[in-house]
Amino acid sequence: MTEQIITAQTVSLDVDAGADPAAVITTLADALAAAGRTTDPADLARAALEREAKSATGLPGGIAIPHARTASVTSASLAMARLSRKVDFGAPDGPADLVFLIAAPEGGAAAHMKLLSSLARSLVRPDFVASLREAETDDRVIELVTAAIDPDAGKAATPPAAPAARETPAATEKRSETVSENRPRILAITACPTGIAHTYMAADALKYAAERAGVDFAVETQGSSATTPFDPEVIASADAVIFATDIGVKGKGRFHGKPVIASGVKRAINEPDTMIAEAVAAGRNPDAARVTDDGGTESAEAGSSGVGLAGRTRQALMTGVSYMIPFVAAGGLLIALGFLLAGYEIANSTLDAGGSLNDAAFIALNNSLWDLPSGGLLQYLGAVSFAIGSGVMGLAVPVLAGYISFAIADRPGIAPGFVAGIVSLAVGASFIGALIGGLIAGAACLWISRLPVPQWARGLMPVVVIPLFGSLIVGGLLYLVLGKPLAWLTEQMNSGLESMSGGSAVVLGIVLGLMMCFDLGGPVNKTAYLFATAGIADAATAGPAQFQIMAAVMCAGMVPPLALALATVLRPGLFTEPERENGKAAWLLGASFISEGAIPFAAADPFRVIPSMMAGGALSGALIMAFGVELRAPHGGIFVFFAMNSWVLFLVALLAGTVLSAVVVIAAKQFGRTREIAAADLEAVAA
Repeated sequence: MTEQIITAQTVSLDVDAGADPAAVITTLADALAAAGRTTDPADLARAALEREAKSATGLPGGIAIPHARTASVTSASLAMARLSRKVDFGAPDGPADLVFLIAAPEGGAAAHMKLLSSLARSLVRPDFVASLREAETDDRVIELVTAAIDPDAGKAATPPAAPAARETPAATEKRSETVSENRPRILAITACPTGIAHTYMAADALKYAAERAGVDFAVETQGSSATTPFDPEVIASADAVIFATDIGVKGKGRFHGKPVIASGVKRAINEPDTMIAEAVAAGRNPDAARVTDDGGTESAEAGSSGVGLAGRTRQALMTGVSYMIPFVAAGGLLIALGFLLAGYEIANSTLDAGGSLNDAAFIALNNSLWDLPSGGLLQYLGAVSFAIGSGVMGLAVPVLAGYISFAIADRPGIAPGFVAGIVSLAVGASFIGALIGGLIAGAACLWISRLPVPQWARGLMPVVVIPLFGSLIVGGLLYLVLGKPLAWLTEQMNSGLESMSGGSAVVLGIVLGLMMCFDLGGPVNKTAYLFATAGIADAATAGPAQFQIMAAVMCAGMVPPLALALATVLRPGLFTEPERENGKAAWLLGASFISEGAIPFAAADPFRVIPSMMAGGALSGALIMAFGVELRAPHGGIFVFFAMNSWVLFLVALLAGTVLSAVVVIAAKQFGRTREIAAADLEAVAA
């Protein structure tokens, strides 16, 4: 190992680092900064807390492994704290006293990722964890960790582990081919979004459980380190497969016909014995759910994850939204740039009926480079920006439908989903048609994939048969049956928005403001944001009402980080030192319309922070609608003032909501927390 990733500066033994995960993570990030491992500890802490908000990192046995990958980390590093006061990181068996902050640089080298994953795998070994708890010095901890991540550097530093703990996937696969034919053979895929820790911990937790159960087992970890795919012969001999993943499985079609148990990656860490038992039972059950078509579509009943029809539908819709938002953001900002360069009239003067630059614009380019009068070049560049943005925005509806279908039927569902989006635009059904059409396309493709076909035709299913007939089904339904009703519904919704004024518009602004501040980037927040961006993305229907809704959503979403930043300035004694540091970064995050800047505060004190933020968000949303402020860009915060019809009134609404939320959160925190915060700060100073 060329560089030590844990040092005495990043180890803290028997310390009180705070009462919540935010405080502990901030303390560990500061330790890494002191060791020169990160240039911005606040950024590192924020990234780790954002990851924490998506899925708690607490593990059984009193362990937590918060982790993040960010550009502010200069080299792959670890900070470890053994806590005198345990902190709840969301583990099923209670709070943690051993906390490792795993910090990886953006685009970190594969070698560093392997070191970090080795530590994560060691944390499922009881002997290694016990040694950490018994360590009396920082040097002993460093010795143990070094031996865990680099066995050749310290073979004597830690009690010997079971041979399987360091067995590579390739070696496991080779061993699996030689075991007795009487033992069940189970394969597993593990994968988490970050690919640093949970992926490998789940792999080893399942491996040890399989050894306890006398099961032949092999695992393919699809993480940050290089992936070694299963040999086809190993797959052919398997009785069942476990998919313990939080993201899509790469090459799922390889397991066609195999009984499958599916769950999130954390279930494999928390309940490995149960999952192995379920997989063994599935391998013996002819009616068990199986991996179905060659495109890798999984049976709706697969696994024990407990995701029902409503949950799968919600996941599909959110998948479509997540893929659509980059198109809306890029297209909207390009359109706004066109307005900045050439004025709002550019929307009508330089585009023909098909949305392309007209002849006059091309003539303007030829002249502008040499002898066009002053302002001509800017006008043409604005036209180009507007045309590109309009083209990108035109893809938003097909992308939404395409990836909703993809989430249900995997790759064979993409083409029929895009067809659903294109037809929705053609019949005037817009985003409502895309939502419903995407679901229909996915369901149709999933149904087609399960039809029995001769073996010779199986290779044609995902690339020809499913896309062809899926497109025919969804396109035909939209054109012949659903198109006019959905277009009527879209028209009525737009007419209703256009007719809103006075009290009804203000009520809508309040509702949108509450939604934007409820979960700070979560599903409710994203639903309100989708409602706003869908309105401005449809050039045929976008008007003042849609632009006002976009302004209300953006203004309300800026309130939480700005309000908390203001509160830390007005009453710093009500906040811990880490919170005060987070408050400094929240100014820029709020100004940029990044609601997630308030997550560290909300995670530490949700019952006081979230209602306070919702109050200010509701006020801002109501004022925007009452003032009639319009916004033509889907993102950017104060940096897209040029896309507003009245940035002064936007600032008034933003200031009012920010002040209200700051006052309310200060009032809420004054009751019951002043002494606690003061004591925490005194302890920090003493330490």
